[in-house]
Amino acid sequence: MSETLIVIGGGLAGSEAAWQAAQRGAQVILYEMRPEKLTEAHKTSSLAELVCSNSLRSNDLYTGPGLLKKELSMAGSLIMEAAYASAVPAGSALAVDREGFAVYISAKITGHPNIKIVREEITGLPDSLAVIATGPLTSKAMAKSLSERIGGDYLYFYDAIAPIIDAESIDYQKVFRASRYGKGGEDYLNCPMTEEEYRQFYQAIIAAEKVNPEGFEEKMVFEGCMPIEVMASRGLDTMRFGPMKPVGLPDPHTGREPHAVVQLRTENKDMTAYNMVGFQTRLKWPEQKRVFRMISGLENAEFLRLGSIHRNTFINSPLFLNKDLTLKMHKNLYMAGQITGVEGYIESTAMGMIAGINAALRLQGKKTIAVPETTAHGALIRHITESESRHFQPSNINFGLFPVLEEASKMRDKKLKKQLLVERAIKAWEGYLQAMDML
Repeated sequence: MSETLIVIGGGLAGSEAAWQAAQRGAQVILYEMRPEKLTEAHKTSSLAELVCSNSLRSNDLYTGPGLLKKELSMAGSLIMEAAYASAVPAGSALAVDREGFAVYISAKITGHPNIKIVREEITGLPDSLAVIATGPLTSKAMAKSLSERIGGDYLYFYDAIAPIIDAESIDYQKVFRASRYGKGGEDYLNCPMTEEEYRQFYQAIIAAEKVNPEGFEEKMVFEGCMPIEVMASRGLDTMRFGPMKPVGLPDPHTGREPHAVVQLRTENKDMTAYNMVGFQTRLKWPEQKRVFRMISGLENAEFLRLGSIHRNTFINSPLFLNKDLTLKMHKNLYMAGQITGVEGYIESTAMGMIAGINAALRLQGKKTIAVPETTAHGALIRHITESESRHFQPSNINFGLFPVLEEASKMRDKKLKKQLLVERAIKAWEGYLQAMDML
């Protein structure tokens, strides 16, 4: 077997996989097709470019995302190191300056003596030991090769991107700074709406022209990244129970909670750009400008990036994937990132970490250690390998994916229950990391 590990894809999962393997002594060739060939969402040639939100979600340890971040950091994750080095204000969430984040990771990968970066598109799956981390924007040629190799259809869903606004174009007399329930200080800009303003906004979204990609099916839109107009189509108040929820955000101008709120989160450390939180969209670009300028404080908004929608690819992992993240029919191939059916930046990173670790152990002739299902990493692996294959859909990390904690099954105190789940997970993760050190 070759002594070199091939990693295909320089996104979050591929970068983490390459880093973890290289840190364990493996020689790695990392293939990234950009800038030779761009995807429909990427704009730069940087490794680990974030194409949707700049948020890695909650940093609270007693949430699924917070626990997963903790586990990643404990294992020496490059992605988490970069995230904390490039963090921007985001309340209780961890958000990053996306350019600084990508530059940090690119520099670390480029400077690692065990990693060689090759800028070219790989159109077919290799026969040698490799990590496939081509992401949800896998090229058509690679997706075709993957489908042929696994002997079955791959799946897909549609993902949407939120607009980014020039900070200088916001009317600061109409918005207010606050985080929900005061958590995180004044990290968000909030655009309040009266009931009448909300109704007019709702009607405008419903009536606006949408982009429908060829073959678009609304049922194939991932629930965790729902376009705002799809959300609106589900009822007048659906947006008010989602990204436009006003609860915990009293307007200092009135002393009361608005009828609805649009939140803006800073995109970079210089605070020159803001992301419209939860406003992923497939509205046509002229319609986005018209409709979103109806929002209080955004009447003269200049859009640095408009929203868009793109097709994401993933495999039906319960049919094709082993728990060590190798393909059942091709055990030299490790799958990593969103193509496995996890959803989200840190979830993709987590699968990249496990694939990179396992591939490095394989190169060294050592046995792979099973990731405990009681950890956040293990819960994700459990989801993508044990779910019912006919209805398999990508998932973020959440406590619903974890095995039942028997002593807490009848517990009414949800906070204590989460605490026990987290304590169990960290203890199991520590054991996993210690076992690897002993190999």
